[in-house]
Amino acid sequence: MLDVGDTAPEFELPDQCGESVSLSEFHGDRVVVYFYPRADTPGCTTEACGFRDSFEAFEERGVHVLGISDDPVSDLDAFAEKHDLPFTLLSDESGEVAAAYDSYGEKNMFGNVFDGVFRNTYVVGPDGTVERVYEGVSPDGHAEEILTDLE
Repeated sequence: MLDVGDTAPEFELPDQCGESVSLSEFHGDRVVVYFYPRADTPGCTTEACGFRDSFEAFEERGVHVLGISDDPVSDLDAFAEKHDLPFTLLSDESGEVAAAYDSYGEKNMFGNVFDGVFRNTYVVGPDGTVERVYEGVSPDGHAEEILTDLE
């Protein structure tokens, strides 16, 4: 895992609309970068809707929210539209960005071994360093947990 104080790895990925978004665009602001395994699955929907429901509180604090998975752009677009998600979702189909954030690797589910995204979150400070690390988070209440920690 990246540690508090580490420089957050730079990235540039397509968002749910196919537009390129880079971490450097947010320099000077705080950013929540959360990794989730699969769009529109129960846990990922719970987590995303938590960020949606708390989005105004993040905005009031000047905090941007970026959700990253290895889903294709079309899946992210459908996910964002279906659940009225007001924040940016990014497509990391290769898993390279997730790997740079120690959030991609071998998983085992129902006896099947495969590579995938781990549910981890990082709060990146205005100077581009990691301020908070959440590993293997529980989707329910995660957005509120971050807001509480930011106070």
